[in-house]
Amino acid sequence: MSKPLSDHDRRKQISVRGLAGVENVSDLKQNFNRHLHFTLVKDRNVATRRDYYFALANTVRDHLIGRWIRTQQYYYEKDPKRVYYISLEFYMGRTLQNTMVNLGLENACDEAMYQLGLEMEELEDMEEDAGLGNGGLGRLAACFLDSMASLGLAAYGYGIRYEFGIFNQKIVNGWQVEEADDWLRYGNPWEKARPEYMRPVHFYGRTEHHPDGVKWVDTQVVLALPYDTPIPGYRNNIVNTMRLWSAKAPCEFNLKDFNVGGYIQAVLDRNLAENISRVLYPNDNFFEGKELRLKQEYFVVSATLQDIIRRFKVSKFGSREIARTDFSKLPDKVAIQLNDTHPAMAIPELMRVLVDEEKLNWEMAWDICVRTCAYTNHTVLPEALERWPVELFAHLLPRHLEIVYEINRRHLERVAAKYPGDVDRLRRMSLIEEGGQKRINMAHLCIVGSHAVNGVAQIHSDILKATVFKDFYEMEPHKFQNKTNGITPRRWLVMCNPGLAEVIAERIGEDFIRDLDQLRNLVKFVNDEAFIRDIAKVKQENKMKFAVHLEEHYKVKINPNSMFDIQVKRIHEYKRQLLNCLHIITYYNLLRLFNVVSLTVALLQAAPGYHTAKMIIRLITAIGEVVNNDPVIGDRLKVIFLENYRVTLAEKGIPAADLSEQISTAGTEASGTGNMKFMLNGALTIGTMDGANVEMAEEASEENLFIFGMRVDDVEALDKRGYHAEEYYNRLPELKQAIDQIAGGFFSPKQPDLFKEIVNMLMHHDRFKVFADYEDYIKCQEKVNALYKNPKEWTKKVIYNIAGCGKFSSDRTIAQYAREIWGVEPTLEKIPAPDDKQ
Repeated sequence: MSKPLSDHDRRKQISVRGLAGVENVSDLKQNFNRHLHFTLVKDRNVATRRDYYFALANTVRDHLIGRWIRTQQYYYEKDPKRVYYISLEFYMGRTLQNTMVNLGLENACDEAMYQLGLEMEELEDMEEDAGLGNGGLGRLAACFLDSMASLGLAAYGYGIRYEFGIFNQKIVNGWQVEEADDWLRYGNPWEKARPEYMRPVHFYGRTEHHPDGVKWVDTQVVLALPYDTPIPGYRNNIVNTMRLWSAKAPCEFNLKDFNVGGYIQAVLDRNLAENISRVLYPNDNFFEGKELRLKQEYFVVSATLQDIIRRFKVSKFGSREIARTDFSKLPDKVAIQLNDTHPAMAIPELMRVLVDEEKLNWEMAWDICVRTCAYTNHTVLPEALERWPVELFAHLLPRHLEIVYEINRRHLERVAAKYPGDVDRLRRMSLIEEGGQKRINMAHLCIVGSHAVNGVAQIHSDILKATVFKDFYEMEPHKFQNKTNGITPRRWLVMCNPGLAEVIAERIGEDFIRDLDQLRNLVKFVNDEAFIRDIAKVKQENKMKFAVHLEEHYKVKINPNSMFDIQVKRIHEYKRQLLNCLHIITYYNLLRLFNVVSLTVALLQAAPGYHTAKMIIRLITAIGEVVNNDPVIGDRLKVIFLENYRVTLAEKGIPAADLSEQISTAGTEASGTGNMKFMLNGALTIGTMDGANVEMAEEASEENLFIFGMRVDDVEALDKRGYHAEEYYNRLPELKQAIDQIAGGFFSPKQPDLFKEIVNMLMHHDRFKVFADYEDYIKCQEKVNALYKNPKEWTKKVIYNIAGCGKFSSDRTIAQYAREIWGVEPTLEKIPAPDDKQ
């Protein structure tokens, strides 16, 4: 296989990477050598590749620091309303290349490294991914930070600095094995510890009620140490901040006795406090009611609110004098966005601060709280909704339980006043779920305590209003909004697919990077032979590059002329990787009889910790073992499960995809953002009318996607009728053959009953109705194959899809949040760079 072009000269010609002025390159080389000198310790005079990476990272960071300080000064001068995006996950990936893109330094750095005899891509590969998220929710938060900075918003991301991020996934003998992700072991050049802003966070204890208010006493204290990471906007000189909190034990040990054993034990016990920020919980769309998780949620919220209130009170840069004490102005200066219910504790915590510490009356404090907070819902799956046991709350956060009870009492009074005598409605709308173990419904708390509640795609927001939160919508319809998710075009086009970005820029200029709606202008090139050729050429180069990567890292040889059919999803039954498996088996059975389109199927992403998900991975790897070693098939079908999927692997795989699998049961996927990344990078979508697929079909026109399967109404009708898997099994011979092969050990000859649980689930208790969509899915895949044989017509559909991507920029999403929820106005205005003569 000939190696794809990725050489220095080729990259130099890509204008979207920024200009490489002679002066700039010379300065970069000088700064790089200075940093390299200080990186090397006295007893080591030979630099490693990692030393070169750190020298380059610090050189690029120098360009950030002045802009970062200038931005903060600018905010203090202007005193704008500030936006606080609180999330338990920020799936940032790597920072170096993204920073170079946003500062316009990529070509200059590339040239400087080339002149020093270093290969830029090798240095970039030394950076660890910051995998502080599970999937969509955490990556959305990262895209939002990029857009908030690019739109000039005074915005801050707040979360936890997990010592261990999403686990490293190994596939051993076909099974998933998890290893700790020690991403900080070599240090992180992008963060700055800020011990001067350390904050105490309290747990446990008890409450005392006095005439002058309530006191929370006898608590255990954990310190929250902030680490700041700069977030540069796209070429506007704005650099915002992501502040992540790390847990530290306080210095005073509770020593009952002064013998050495007691002292040693006390030092060791510090770990218990610091465990709060030790590890990211690896569950996505699944609620696990563990005390440590609730501690994490309160830890980030308490530290963040202390910071928000400190910043609200102080209005001069570098000053610590209190300048503002009128809390009625808080909603005019502060917007808090809760990314799902994980930071829901912000509502009772803000009430505690306002009532207990700032001595406001309840009514005024509640008005401030509601006008300040807003809540984004990310799921309709009942098992994903957070419902914390009351007894755990009482033990860990006794004052907050009292506050939640009071919020609920007043809330139910309002409900009863509006719907007199409707006892069932009171039960449904209560924040406290009775029956068995009493639990606090955190979604209900978020709705009641926020002025805006949004879903993340139109269909999802409609489902929330019609079913999950129907009672709340009927009572307060003005709160409910939709904000369809988006992705940042900087990382997901310019950075990961510069060849495609350049082909687009040659036709319509570079302004689309800031205003993705301009991609609409590509429609006029849909019949342009040269443009069609260029788009197809970029795709083929990306496929060849990815094929080389797979061969080097996964020892899998694939045919770059085959169709790359990729499903990138966390493993979950609702995302229906099993439907994809059934298609692969059906296709395999067909291939043994006929010669059809060559296909490479890649399934990516880790499973959470639960058993069924791990069994699904084992099935995928088992199918791969059989298919990939069948001499009759050769390279006409390859099935690959790519282990240890993360942002960096997505940046390589997504630009190479021909077909994107978005096949969740209609009504289960809130939005999806992977679907948008594939669409922007020139893949066609095979999918159900679910999540943002619906809006993608609207924007690119439905005939340019491969839509199949039940709609939401069909799913509801089938639920009423009753879904019987065996009817489909008996009626569809290809389906029966595939299931019999799985059940009979065709893919697991040494353990014939290995997959009996999966077969049993599909046949008898499949909530997500895989068989009901099987027939239509197979027919739709046949249409895909027919079109793929006609490259020109395929590429025309690709162009329509890219042209329809404008809506799916996170810049559009954030502009809507800003205007419709936060009450701030985005701007594309540049602020002066620190070295500009003013």
